[in-house]
Amino acid sequence: MEEKEKKIDETWKETVKEEKKTSKTNKENEIPTPDFKFFLSSLGLQAMIALGELENPLTRNKEDNLPQAKYLIDILGVIKEKTKNNLDKEEAELLDNLLYQLRTIYISKANKATT
Repeated sequence: MEEKEKKIDETWKETVKEEKKTSKTNKENEIPTPDFKFFLSSLGLQAMIALGELENPLTRNKEDNLPQAKYLIDILGVIKEKTKNNLDKEEAELLDNLLYQLRTIYISKANKATT
């Protein structure tokens, strides 16, 4: 019997190495240095918790809070509008993707809540 050669994607190792090189942390508290992408991601994470997609770290439950989710999504929308033509490609793509994903989930959940 011939064994099939397994294809293993090793690129993730390089990605991790690169992230370690570029990661700037406050060694005292191991808190990441704030940057715009981190800020956007943290708002997106809060919105995902409010949408019930992720566990709330305080209650350890998934809980829908659609008004809170809408507020956070609207904040990201305001940020997009106010930073138009002032973001680098990565930042703009992150913001666009976050807004698309969050709005899609929100609309789905809001429609279910009204039916």
